[in-house]
Amino acid sequence: MTAVGRVFAAVFPPLDEYNVPTPAATPVLGSGGFEGSVEAQLTIDWNLKDTAAEQVQWERAWHTATTFLSLPAEQLPAINDRDDLDRLYGKWWKHFTPEVAAALRYVVSPDSFGARLRKGQKQHDLLHWYFEEAGLRHYIQLVRPRILQLLEKTDAKYAVTNLVIHLERAHAVYLHNLEEHIYPLCADGGGQEKRWIMSNLTGLLTYSLPQQKINDDLTELFNMHAEAALGIQSESSGTGQRKPPNVRRLATRLQDIGMGGSRLQKILANVMSGVLSTYVKQNYAGEWSSGSQVAAKLRYWVENRFARYIVEMLAPLNTGVRPQTTSETEIALSDVEKWQEIAIEHLGALRTEELFNIIVEWENDSRGAIEDLKRYVTNTAARTHVTSSFCEVLSRRLLQPGAATTEILQIYISIIRAFTLLDSKGVLLDRVARPIRRYLRDREDTVVIVVSSLLADAEETSSNSDVLPELAEEMQNNTTTTAQEEDDADLDFDDMEWMPDPVDAGPDYKKSKYLDVIGSLISLFETKDIFVKEFQKVLGERLLKQAQDFEKEIRVLEFLKLRFGEAPLQACEVMLRDIVDSRRLDHVILVEQQKVQGQRRAPEPEMHARILSHLFWPALHSEDFSLPLEISASQALWATGFEKIKQSRKLTWLNALGQVTVELDLEDRTVTEVVQTWQASVIYAFQNAKSDDRRAVTKTVQQLMSSLSMSEPFVRNALTFWVGKLVLRPSSTHADTYHVLETLPSSALDPSSSSKGMQSTLLAAAAAADAATSGPAHAVRSEEDIAQEKMEVFWQFVVGMLTNQGAMPLARIVMMLKVVVPGGFPYGNEELKSFLEGRVKEGKLEVVGGQYKIKA
Repeated sequence: MTAVGRVFAAVFPPLDEYNVPTPAATPVLGSGGFEGSVEAQLTIDWNLKDTAAEQVQWERAWHTATTFLSLPAEQLPAINDRDDLDRLYGKWWKHFTPEVAAALRYVVSPDSFGARLRKGQKQHDLLHWYFEEAGLRHYIQLVRPRILQLLEKTDAKYAVTNLVIHLERAHAVYLHNLEEHIYPLCADGGGQEKRWIMSNLTGLLTYSLPQQKINDDLTELFNMHAEAALGIQSESSGTGQRKPPNVRRLATRLQDIGMGGSRLQKILANVMSGVLSTYVKQNYAGEWSSGSQVAAKLRYWVENRFARYIVEMLAPLNTGVRPQTTSETEIALSDVEKWQEIAIEHLGALRTEELFNIIVEWENDSRGAIEDLKRYVTNTAARTHVTSSFCEVLSRRLLQPGAATTEILQIYISIIRAFTLLDSKGVLLDRVARPIRRYLRDREDTVVIVVSSLLADAEETSSNSDVLPELAEEMQNNTTTTAQEEDDADLDFDDMEWMPDPVDAGPDYKKSKYLDVIGSLISLFETKDIFVKEFQKVLGERLLKQAQDFEKEIRVLEFLKLRFGEAPLQACEVMLRDIVDSRRLDHVILVEQQKVQGQRRAPEPEMHARILSHLFWPALHSEDFSLPLEISASQALWATGFEKIKQSRKLTWLNALGQVTVELDLEDRTVTEVVQTWQASVIYAFQNAKSDDRRAVTKTVQQLMSSLSMSEPFVRNALTFWVGKLVLRPSSTHADTYHVLETLPSSALDPSSSSKGMQSTLLAAAAAADAATSGPAHAVRSEEDIAQEKMEVFWQFVVGMLTNQGAMPLARIVMMLKVVVPGGFPYGNEELKSFLEGRVKEGKLEVVGGQYKIKA
């Protein structure tokens, strides 16, 4: 031995010859592949205390144990029955020899000195090594790619089946040696080790796969089975030719391989919720009739079919429980009640989706749907969902410029009735009514339609599209309370049915604020002046056109006086009194005329007049024109009688507001019509000067305007009307010339005549109807007419300013008008701009560089 050798030997003494190890492989590194063989004989010295010798013994035992547990680099074998398990011995499950048993005990057993010495060291933990061997190597490299390939290429049923088969094989192969040989060596039978390996292995097998794809496939399978079992047809079930899988057996197998539990319960819960929703929509959509039994039927179905099915499906997912037959299934009453409430929620969601259509069909008896929905809105969240969803549908389907105001008002009335039934406190109605009321306020014709409908008769509602029959009917049956009575309702201490305001009521909530249909509509506007003013106009029209029977008008007036008080409606009351007094006064004057003339009849034509208090009536048409001499004489005679009775008053005749019953004797027929005074004056002008002269009289538009001192619109309106009545006929050779049609052509009288003649007759009748309803026929002047008349006065000031000072911009014209016009200029820039643009179109003004000037 050299000097260096002696020095090295002194520091590191050589081991005894019997302690030198001869391992078959490098034990610290484990086996070089998935498989190995146990060739060296292993003898365990359980009392070995020498560190180096124990290390060698540990490495040899570790090598023997890992070689026994190693897996071949092959795909998992097929395991279909018990006989197939025998084929696993030798390659997948190696023979368990005494040497392997000793090595496993030395490495695993807590009684082993080597195991105690290395306790807590992960690199010497055989379970950690096996998890990496079985999971991270064999499963990831060989099993997982095959499963992914099957999941992508097959449908849901076969994908899930193949997944379960492969995972069952993995569990059988990977866990066999552990259960047979490792767990018994651990403390307490390996309970802790078993839980650890199962948790990690299940997590690896489960979450290394596409979770969403597996969940979707399981959802499809469960949904297919549930629909088939419960007799539900949906889009997913198709034609029903596909055989649903045995998902109860599948659920048990998934539970056994660790893919059940809460995960599968969540999937099943989502599936059953979807199935329940599908059943509700399929069987109860559109079933809205009153006296609804939908909720009772649904509760019965849930208790007798749905609940039993879901309990059978949940049984395999509960630990230690296996599927039971239907007769053996026990259902807790609390669970059934819970599922029934869930079904009612689905029914409420369906009714919420249908709510707008339910409201539209309210008149066709859809109260049953509201009764169903009433069972749903029992909590704040459901009430909020109903109102928010309905408001969204309203803004999308109803509150649009293309919707007619009458349609919006009709639906609003149905909303009031439906939501009153849904929530008698009016909280839900208060929420959904706000956007509708806000939208209706911005529509100019809202107040006109509401007032006209309040005063309309039954026959008017069927012929006039601008009248609401629902509101007229409501007015007929109305029994309302005053505003003061509503305010005092909460102070009634004798009311034994009093309830506090709902918890979800807003801070400005007031009970019964919108529950009354008529009260809700007349309170649409921020001030009552708008409604009262329009009511005065419509009332004036009706009083002047209607001969008698003002019971409806009186009733509406009394109703509004309860709402608004008497002071705002004083003018309307005076208008009614004028008409009533005029009847009595007219009768007195006619009696006096008969006394003066003896027993002779009253002078022809017989005339009746109405006395109007000018200050209390709205602005009326006061156009003047010449009347026939007989009418003028009757007017003078009537005025004389009036002045005798009312000596301090003087009459001003409003000829344009009168009505005349005209009887025309033509050669082949007699025509009787009730017409306006200007229409009677125009046809009277075609009368021959001599009664025995039968020649047809011809007149031009200019001649009529001159002789009658009548404006052109009145003349043309009257001519069109009489042409439509087949009394006048326009000249075919001279424009604006008309003559009397004394005899009708045969095509107008004979129904079997040619279609051309009949078509001419129908066109003439249509022209008559159009003329009778258009033109200056309204007794009360509109706001536009009054504004236009005022603008004509201001026009003279504008012409003077532009003539004297030259071109001016719009802002300066407005400023000058506010200075020079007595009482100030009441309009703004937009109103004046619109008026001046009309003058530009007429050619009286022109705009140059944003400035207006007189057109040369």
